[in-house]
Amino acid sequence: MTTDSRLILVGQVGGGFGVRGEVRVTAFTADPLALTAYGPLLRADGTVALTLTSTRPDKNGVVGRAKEIATKEQADTLRGLKLHVPRDRFPEPDEDEFYLADLLGVQVRDTAGAVMGTVKSVQNFGADDMLEIAPAAGGPTWYLPFTKEATPELHLAEGWLLAVPPTEVGEREPD
Repeated sequence: MTTDSRLILVGQVGGGFGVRGEVRVTAFTADPLALTAYGPLLRADGTVALTLTSTRPDKNGVVGRAKEIATKEQADTLRGLKLHVPRDRFPEPDEDEFYLADLLGVQVRDTAGAVMGTVKSVQNFGADDMLEIAPAAGGPTWYLPFTKEATPELHLAEGWLLAVPPTEVGEREPD
């Protein structure tokens, strides 16, 4: 049986809430209450961080109880902890939909079919999503806008995408 061990960032501990050991979690999911349904929430290294046993909505996510936390002080020590879920705990997306995490490791090919590199990460610096590309020939990574113009074709089932980098990438006007 093959399992997908990629971890998806789903939330971050905001700290304690109240005096009875509840924890506030900022959710990065469409439905914040789904955090309870995903099972144990993991640290980046894959170890269990929190097992939410009950939650209620909060302005930025949820407030709830976790099996690992008994006091407000314990919850406060976890402030800033990023919480992840293995990709295989998510439902399969509908046809023509995908999770951004599904792009990781995908080959990036140019219009001639040559492999330019692979997708190392998906970043968002405040505007649109950017694909961080690890070049096939080695060297520093570079960024490709994740737009219809720059990535007009996605062939995720075959493990590749077509890249048409903007003309200004790598070009610089002479001084």
